[in-house]
Amino acid sequence: MPNAVMLFAAGFGTRMGALTADTPKPLIKVAGKPLLDHALSLTEGIATRVVNAHYLADQITAHLKGRDVHVSVEQPEILDTGGGLRFALPTLGTQPVYTLNTDAIWNGPNALGLLREAWDPGRMDALLMCVPLSRAVGRKTGGDFALQSDGRLTRKGDLVYTGAQIIKTDGLADIDEAAFSLNKLWNAQAEAGRLFGVTYPGHWCDVGHPEGIRLAEDMLNV
Repeated sequence: MPNAVMLFAAGFGTRMGALTADTPKPLIKVAGKPLLDHALSLTEGIATRVVNAHYLADQITAHLKGRDVHVSVEQPEILDTGGGLRFALPTLGTQPVYTLNTDAIWNGPNALGLLREAWDPGRMDALLMCVPLSRAVGRKTGGDFALQSDGRLTRKGDLVYTGAQIIKTDGLADIDEAAFSLNKLWNAQAEAGRLFGVTYPGHWCDVGHPEGIRLAEDMLNV
């Protein structure tokens, strides 16, 4: 079972507009607490926790000082999700890992715990937590995936990828680019019939844009 988690916090947060001019998106507050801290609260009990940083990385590093969290600073270039995950592997190790986006708020059970319960490494190379569009608060576009009867994922459907997953990382070594999206690895896993999904039973809010802050606080009833 996974015992390491990668939290993605390196992005520029351009959809946030002026809010991220001087503050990295993961440190924007929702319900009085930075988005990064909301995400970290889901990772308690996981032995190895890594947060990547690039844009205003010094603020991320300072915020995490004194905590049992490793910071993987990507310089001079940002590496995207796939490249960033591969860059952090010396700390994360060689076993499957959780990954978690930091620009979302959850209202329901811990998604990482649900992933752990459903994880079957004999059948799966990745297990993605998805939520139906009807419970994806603040989502401005359509879905990402469809869930088949056997639990496998296919592209295009009414399920939104939430940014939480368990994934095997060995396939990252086969990708030539330094900076690349995890979509490249998912595509290979899907072709092998080993990309799976599970549906989140609660509500999830995208806080990648300014109005997402209010929507998330409304969802949490605060």
